[in-house]
Amino acid sequence: QVQLQESGPGLVKPSQTLSLTCTVSGGSITTRYYGWMWIRQPPGKGLEWMGVIVYDGSTYYSPSLKSRTSISRDTSKNQFSLQLSSVTPEDTAVYYCARATDSGAYDYWGQGTQVTVSS
Repeated sequence: QVQLQESGPGLVKPSQTLSLTCTVSGGSITTRYYGWMWIRQPPGKGLEWMGVIVYDGSTYYSPSLKSRTSISRDTSKNQFSLQLSSVTPEDTAVYYCARATDSGAYDYWGQGTQVTVSS
């Protein structure tokens, strides 16, 4: 059973960088052909795909967030991380990490972590 767990600060000040980590257990982030996603849901809005780091380390980002987003990984810890720079209150959301199969199905999710951007 694969499990994902988000961690990081729940409160970030405007203009700072939001940093979150997803710790994966029960499966390796280097296993073909999975992708490891970051997704967020602002209050009252739908899910927004932010980006992915694929099993081989390749990264892809949402065009609307690409200039501010970076996803990296630590294979020794089986973790992948999100950094979102220059945050504003509009970046307030529940942030999720998830796994996607090669068919595009999201089969495992973390429980989500609330991040509030406020001074």
